[in-house]
Amino acid sequence: MAKLYTLCTIYQGNQILLGMKKRGFGVGRWNGFGGKVEDDETLEEAAKREILEESGLTVGSLEKMGVLYFEFEDETPNKEVYIFRTSDFSGEPQESEEMRPKWFDNNNLPLNEMWPADALWLPVLLEGKKFEGRYTYDQPSTSNFASSIIKQELILT
Repeated sequence: MAKLYTLCTIYQGNQILLGMKKRGFGVGRWNGFGGKVEDDETLEEAAKREILEESGLTVGSLEKMGVLYFEFEDETPNKEVYIFRTSDFSGEPQESEEMRPKWFDNNNLPLNEMWPADALWLPVLLEGKKFEGRYTYDQPSTSNFASSIIKQELILT
């Protein structure tokens, strides 16, 4: 059974806030903010908690944009990741032990320093479209290794 995760992109105007992962799964890669859903949390509660922990931002409303299913050919557990976006936040992004936040223009994203699937689904999200995706990787990406996608599927919902 896949573990449940959230991932949220924070945006304002034509910019998106990403975080450089400093430790743990996906270290050395730019990503949205999120993480594991605890047993006593809703998806939205988990997303808001993770955003606060990782970026120092307090989030109001969230828009659910999609779900991504990740499998790995190595022993890495499968992940079921619910994707949200928001422009409803307060505070200034702050570096945490886990993430270093930075604003990027939507047309100048660091895709070569992100997970390979991000180049496939992130543009759909930036267009405001809802989606479901399934990706099988060889193994997780790190700062020194870019995963390869073995199988992929992305559909609009």
